[in-house]
Amino acid sequence: MDREVSFARRAKPARMVAAAALLTLLAACGSSSPPAQGGSARWTTLGTRAEPAAAAAPITANARAVWSDYDPAPLYPGTKTLPLQYITMRDGVKLATYVTLPADADGNAVTEPLPVVLVQTSYNGAAGSVVSAIGGADPYIVERGYATVVVDVRGTGQSQGEWEAFGAEEQADYAEVVDWVTKQSFSDGRIGVYGVSYLGITAIITAAQGHPAVKAAFPIVPIGDGYRDIVFTGGQVNPTFIPIWLGLVSVLGLTNPTLITDPATGIPATLEHLLSAVANFQVPTILRALAGAPETAYDGDFWAVRSPLEADGEIRVPTFVVGGLHDLFQRSEPISYERIKRHAPAKLLIGPWTHLEAAFGAGLPADGVPPLNHIQLQWFDQYVKGMKVGADRQPNVTQYVKGYGHYATASDWPHPDARAQRLYLRADKSLSEEAPAADEASNTVLQLPIEGLCSISASQWTAGILGYLPLPCFENSNTAETLSVKYETPPMAEDYYLNGPIQADIWMSTSALDAGLSVRVDDVDENGIAKSLSNGIQTASLRAVDASRSRTLDGQMIQPWHPYTQDSVQAVGAGNVVLVPVEIFATSALIAKGHKLRVAVGASDLPQGVPPIPTLLQSLVGALTVYSDAEHPSSVVLPVVPASALN
Repeated sequence: MDREVSFARRAKPARMVAAAALLTLLAACGSSSPPAQGGSARWTTLGTRAEPAAAAAPITANARAVWSDYDPAPLYPGTKTLPLQYITMRDGVKLATYVTLPADADGNAVTEPLPVVLVQTSYNGAAGSVVSAIGGADPYIVERGYATVVVDVRGTGQSQGEWEAFGAEEQADYAEVVDWVTKQSFSDGRIGVYGVSYLGITAIITAAQGHPAVKAAFPIVPIGDGYRDIVFTGGQVNPTFIPIWLGLVSVLGLTNPTLITDPATGIPATLEHLLSAVANFQVPTILRALAGAPETAYDGDFWAVRSPLEADGEIRVPTFVVGGLHDLFQRSEPISYERIKRHAPAKLLIGPWTHLEAAFGAGLPADGVPPLNHIQLQWFDQYVKGMKVGADRQPNVTQYVKGYGHYATASDWPHPDARAQRLYLRADKSLSEEAPAADEASNTVLQLPIEGLCSISASQWTAGILGYLPLPCFENSNTAETLSVKYETPPMAEDYYLNGPIQADIWMSTSALDAGLSVRVDDVDENGIAKSLSNGIQTASLRAVDASRSRTLDGQMIQPWHPYTQDSVQAVGAGNVVLVPVEIFATSALIAKGHKLRVAVGASDLPQGVPPIPTLLQSLVGALTVYSDAEHPSSVVLPVVPASALN
């Protein structure tokens, strides 16, 4: 085979037969259809706990849209924040509420009813006056004719009650808060829900509740699946962001100005927060996760309630989703858009961002994409105020493309022009369309739970906090992959464009009783510098796949849906060869002509996940073997889009 061959062409028929055979093994419980030849059947959706996958219905309208800025002059010269007030819930719990209104030239709040931007935060609305992204009013939006209501969710900030992070009681509060807003003299009865991170999650859940006052949503970096996105990705508990996040909520919940200004209210609320943190939720949740307690370590009702993807299909209001290629919730942001678009106008913007960078729309404006608050204003002016300002004419999907260095637009996500391509991990550490021979050798790596400590993962899974350190290992993956086995294509004969989720099908064995798999996908330049595009982790004993909920492209599984239930556990055992499908989160990247595509397989990615202690003890010491022979053809399935689609 010519080593300079382009990897953009479709696989040959013989190779497709091998790929189909592998897919049959993956599906186990059913047969797969042959690759489709265009139209909506090329992609399926990804299922949820409640719904199986289904044929996709790609959007083709608005395909030639280009971005335009929307920046009208202020309607009011200033803003005015009213004194702290409380909303009483059905059980008597009082939620702290901060209202900001437009003001006249003398600083007086306007009196006419206005549409409202509703923000519900766990980070203390008082702190939001300093950092608006964690729960504050944006003067740019307020001065253009919106009241802003910020509410501390129960058990956080200056609110009463105990916090349980998107629990059923908290979600029931959202509807009561909306009711309260509609009855206020400053409200004209029309609401846009908005927020970043936790605030974006409350926005998207509130939108799904279907209250008639909620007219539009603008969630920035919202979670989709509490288990799969971050807390237990691949069945491994996140040891970096989750403790930081729980600690942040706890500290801000104990930083309560009413301890001084209103002790009768502040002292009981702060004691409730302390009790919740130490005895009822934050600390116990971390300890249960590490101990592998079944109700936490496996998927179930606890996680279903905290997974907005389960209800996103209920959203009927226009929703604009913002995400990041290295965000905490990288996995689900495009899937959220995909589920909402079926029933409501929806758009998707994904930048080159970590969590913190996405919160501020770092680098915007760029390539015609305006600042985030300009986009938000246009969205709300059109769908909350009812003005015709062109929000519907903005591009449907806008993604930053790594390696291309620019934003690119498309009519939909997943990309309608994508085709599935399977590349095999060969014994000589090459990536090839050619299926391996019967006698090809395997490759072995050590199982050490410390890999990835200095990598892009350390930045991504600390929400971007560590990314502000100028460490070369955050830009070059070679250090992080020292203990991994690395498979590479020849230098690309032409540009190679990937857009969508990726699946690695790894045949492996271990000398231990269990193992973790870390699979990184890199762009390697002419100097050997490897830039991380995306990655996935997976505990081998949780490798079971529900084919009915997995996503396919051209008839090949490209995004596995693992049940992660206690009943789905499959023992590995020392020396047994097993197939482990690994979900690699969706990306958009161009491997330039002359560069190589790399797939690096290792045993851990510490910043992203570490197995609960019982599993860790079974996989702590051992050797992981990756197979590359005809009977065990390890491979990756890639979503390849013609590079000509880049505008």
